[in-house]
Formats: sequence, C-alpha cells, structure tokens
Amino acid sequence: MSSWSEERRRNLAAEAEQRRKNEDAAADREIKLRSAEDQRKQANAEAKRQREQQRRRDKANRRQARAAKREKTLTPGNVYKRGTLLLVALSALASLPAQILHFVAIHWMLFSIGPAVEGAAWVMAAGVAYADERKLSPWVRWLLRVLSLSAAGFAANINYRYGLSLTEHGVSASNAAVAGLGLAAVTLGGPLMFEVRQWVLTLSASTLTPKQQAEVKARAKHEKKRRKTFERVADRQEQLMLAAPYGTLKAEDAWARAWWDIEGAPLGVTADVIADRLDAEADVSAVLAEAERTPERLAVELLLADIFGPEGGDGGPSGTSTGTPNGGPLGGTPEGRTALGGKGKRPVRSTAHTEASKPLAEADLEAVRKLAAALGGTHRLSARNVRETVGCRNEYALRLRDAVRAEKPEENK
Repeated sequence: MSSWSEERRRNLAAEAEQRRKNEDAAADREIKLRSAEDQRKQANAEAKRQREQQRRRDKANRRQARAAKREKTLTPGNVYKRGTLLLVALSALASLPAQILHFVAIHWMLFSIGPAVEGAAWVMAAGVAYADERKLSPWVRWLLRVLSLSAAGFAANINYRYGLSLTEHGVSASNAAVAGLGLAAVTLGGPLMFEVRQWVLTLSASTLTPKQQAEVKARAKHEKKRRKTFERVADRQEQLMLAAPYGTLKAEDAWARAWWDIEGAPLGVTADVIADRLDAEADVSAVLAEAERTPERLAVELLLADIFGPEGGDGGPSGTSTGTPNGGPLGGTPEGRTALGGKGKRPVRSTAHTEASKPLAEADLEAVRKLAAALGGTHRLSARNVRETVGCRNEYALRLRDAVRAEKPEENK
C-alpha cells in the first residue's frame, strides 16, 4: 500500500512539473508573440512615418520647383518677349477679320487677299529676325523692314477705310472714325512691336556688362603692351598664325611657341634671366660659405698658426710664424693650418683659402673665355656655369669669372 502511495505521489509530482513546464512554455510563446507583434507595429509605424516624411519632402520639392520655374519665367526678359508675342497675336486677330470682310464685300473670290497681305507683313518681319540671327548684310535687313512695313501700311489703310464704312450699318460717324483708327493702329502696330522686340533682343545680346567691358579693355591694353615690349616674339607669332591653317592654332599657343623660337626658353624666361639666376645662386653660396667663418673660428685658426707655423709659409727654422697671417680675423682665411686634425690635434689646411690663393691657370682662363663667347658675352658668365665648365670650387670660379670680365669691361655694362 505504501509503495502505491509513493508511486502515486511521484506521478502527481511529475504531472505538476509537466504542467509547470507547459505553462512556462506557453508564457514564453505568448511573450515572443507579443514581442513580434510589437516589432511589427513599430516597423509599420516607422514605415508610415518615413512615407509621410517622404511625401512632405516631395511636396516641398515640387513647391520649390514651381517657385523656381515661376521666378525663371517671370523675369523681365521673358515677360517682355512673351508679352510682345501675345500682343502681336492679338493685333493679328483684330485686324485680319476686317480685311477679310472688306474684300469679301467686293467679291467672295477676293477672300484670300486679306490673309495674304497680313501674312506678307508678318513673314517679312520674321525675315528680319532671321537676317539678324544669320548676321546678314544691313541692306538685306532694311529691305525686309521696308517690305514688312509696306504690307502692314497697305493693310492698315484697308482696315481704316473699313472702319469708316461702318456708318452704312448704322454706326455714328465718330464711332466709325474711332473704329477705323483702332483697326489701322492694331494692323500697323503688330509688325512695329515685333520689330522693336527684335531690336531689343539684338541689342541685349550684344551688350556687355560693366565687368565684361572692363575685362575687354584690360585684355586689349595687355595685348598692346605685350606686342610692343616683345616685338620679335609678336612678329614670330603672326608668322606662325599665318602659316597654320585658319582656326587650327590658338593665339596663346602660337605665342608660347614663338617665345621658345626667339628666346630659346619657356614662356617668360630669357637668357638674361637664367644668367641672373645663376649669379644669384652663386652669390648665395658664397654668402653661406662666408657665414661659416665666425670670429671665434678665425681666432682659433690664428692661434694654431702662431703655435705650429704656416704650412709652406715664411716662418723660420723653428717653424713659428714670422707675422700675422694675411687677411686677419676679418679679412679672409689665414694661411697655414686652420683646424685640428684628428686625435693628434694636427692642424689641416683650409680648403677655402687654398682655392682663394691658387693662381689662375691659363687653361682655365681660356675655357672661361670660350664659355663667354658661347653665351654671347662676359656679362652672361656666372660662378655656377664657370664652376661646371672648369670643375673647381666656388671661390676659384668667382676669381676666374671676375678675371675674364675684367678683360672686356665694355661687355659688362
């Protein structure tokens, strides 16, 4: 009996545990379903919000586009051009019926005369616009204007007479006169307004703004001064432009090529500019080399010269110096030893002074003379091109350059 009760309790406990698990699973499914539903609702709400925002953006964009189009359409130029065409169309509609009735009253076969006369005036006016567009001769335009105004004047006379004839239909004489003048005015005014419109468009197309006018003047002034300053280059440019097929060579390209042909260098560069640049570079190098010779360094060099004696100098048997080195602390690099050489503190000779005291070789002078002849004069010599020709240091090159320049002082002016 006790075993059955124990078994029964275990079954009830198992059933209770299973029900708890089932309830927990059902609760989890319910939570997941609710979470999924909430996410779906949030996604739908977000999509709806985005669609609403997109709709508002599209509406704002359309509003802005309409405003931009309206602003572009209602400019004074567009209003004038379109308004003139509208007035021209209204004048044609007002004048044409009177002409048709006038000729039909004479005979029905004369129906086409009215449209032909009115059409001739408008066709000739359009011909004037076409002549302006094609840049035809002035006499062609004036001939078309005369023909247009002649046809319009003939049509205006017919309409005026038709207006006066309205007295036969019970209209008073004063009203008939007003009608005749009105018909004549619209008949003649349409081509006249179209012609004025064409004049305005032609003048506005050729009119430059103040800024553009200033630019044109500045460009013309620059071109005149450039051709006056570089006459040979200008002549060469004109030669290149004439030699090339028409329209294939631009003026600025021809000028650059002409500059290279005359000056032998890129645009804006001449032989004098190159020579001055090389001289300036040599001068800068000399200044930098001189800047390294500080008073302290010169004082040490003088002390070493007094102690060890100048190398190859005029010292006595003991090797001591017999006098102050040439140039002193501020006059140049002293002769003799100028620095300590290694751990033994043996002084070494100053390279700069060796170059400065080295006599000028005749072969080097001859090489520099040939270089000056090739460059076109001693004024084109510089320390750099002399240094590259002879293969020496800057101080020696400066002495060579100055020596050759001194031989022909008239070329240095």
